[in-house]
Amino acid sequence: MDAARRTNPLLRSLIFLSLALPVLGFSQYTEVINSNRPGLSVSAYAVGKGVFQIESGFLYEQRDHSDLSQESTIMGAELVLRYGFFKEMLEVTYEGTYVQQDITFTAFDLNEKRSDFSRNRLGVKYLLYDPFKNPERSKPNLYSWRANNKFQLRDLVPAVSVYAGATFNLGDNPFYPEDPIVAPRAMVATQSSLGARLVLISNLIYDRIGTDYPEMEYLVSLSHAFKNPKWSVFVENQGIKSDRYSDILLRTGVAHLFSKSFQADLNVGASFKSTPSRMFGSLGFSYRFDFHQDEIISIDDQKAGQNGASIKRNAFKDDSDAALPGISKKKMRKLQRKAKKKKKD
Repeated sequence: MDAARRTNPLLRSLIFLSLALPVLGFSQYTEVINSNRPGLSVSAYAVGKGVFQIESGFLYEQRDHSDLSQESTIMGAELVLRYGFFKEMLEVTYEGTYVQQDITFTAFDLNEKRSDFSRNRLGVKYLLYDPFKNPERSKPNLYSWRANNKFQLRDLVPAVSVYAGATFNLGDNPFYPEDPIVAPRAMVATQSSLGARLVLISNLIYDRIGTDYPEMEYLVSLSHAFKNPKWSVFVENQGIKSDRYSDILLRTGVAHLFSKSFQADLNVGASFKSTPSRMFGSLGFSYRFDFHQDEIISIDDQKAGQNGASIKRNAFKDDSDAALPGISKKKMRKLQRKAKKKKKD
């Protein structure tokens, strides 16, 4: 109960932040897969309505604790399932990591094996604000390459999404022996485009809310695409704060796009302290099943000029000099002369 009381003010702050932001969501569906791998940070954007995506990998870690005289190796599999439904900005996500840890207690020459989920959660993410919703902002400058590629302060305005879900602790989990079966989880995710090839993502996470060991976490990730856009690299900083475990982790990696729906990746990382010291890596892939369909807007619901240029008054009269949409004035005059000739005949 004391832990729950200590965390309530922060929980209220997160809830207030999510409600205070304007609900102007407009997710950008892309023709190319949008994966959260190879890092752990979560994009502000959803995968898109009708898109089902798998993000999976295999991990290895060497973890040693000098104070406890422990040496251990960890091997496991990661699985993330993402599905966009109902609206373009809405996404449901499952995240699971199942690991086996082989521990050696060097002071006693004893070995122990532990296996279970180190990550097992389900949640929903909703895009609240997208700065690129305004078409005027995303218009290219037809007269200046530099204007289209230089950094501008407005690029710092991020897309913002919120996440609500739960962490599940099923059975007798040796990694979280005192946690309840279900613990709430909340997150705010932001994403900014710092130029044509740089993307900055940040996550503020509050996990295991109301338990004896609530956990605060942040993730900041910077990704860069090469001139060959099929290749990209990233660097990511992760901070974890809890009475059970606190650390600062750094990871980096590379991703390669084999097709518009398939990506492979590799990442490595390490911790900054020796209690425990951690060195880890992961090899994985992302694949999407794209059933997305653009919504058809009835012509009665379309605004003027939304589907092509507006038609001028009297454009269809024979004696009008105005051209029909898609027809040049020269061709229009030629058609008019033919029409007049037919009338005389």
